Amino acid sequence: MTVRPFLIWPDKRLRMVVEPVGAVTDEVRAIWDDMLDTMYAMPGIGLAGPQIGVMLRLAVVDCSTDKKAPLRLADPELLHVSDRFVEFEEGSPNLLHVHAKVKRPRGITVSFIDHLGLRVRQDFVGLWAVSIQHQIDHLNGRMYFDRLGSVKRQMLLSKAAKLAKREV
Repeated sequence: MTVRPFLIWPDKRLRMVVEPVGAVTDEVRAIWDDMLDTMYAMPGIGLAGPQIGVMLRLAVVDCSTDKKAPLRLADPELLHVSDRFVEFEEGSPNLLHVHAKVKRPRGITVSFIDHLGLRVRQDFVGLWAVSIQHQIDHLNGRMYFDRLGSVKRQMLLSKAAKLAKREV
């Protein structure tokens, strides 16, 4: 198992809609294991393949308090979103040192291929729902800041660029 490096914004791969997996193989399971190692090392609660240069519809999420309930998703699809919204502070290791409050549906129903290779349908609420939506956005070439208004988005990207220059 390996902690993989993150692509750094504005890497063009972060804007790509990635390819479906189709079937869970030993290779896919190994990628998931690396993704979990990488996510826990961040530390974070979710990670999508494109964030580390894996251009497949793979994601991992673990919002449990003890970090012992990892969810592995291949080819996830949002089937239903609730009418109620929640707001959480979101960020990304692809764009360091900045975060923003993002409003998303509070509950979702998702279809995905699980670690056993079975297509399942499952409901999620709260932070689990938010993190899964965040990962699906990554699989579709979207970043969390795309959900902000244009002024807030530009302020966030300007601040990130300024902070990145200081690190060099």
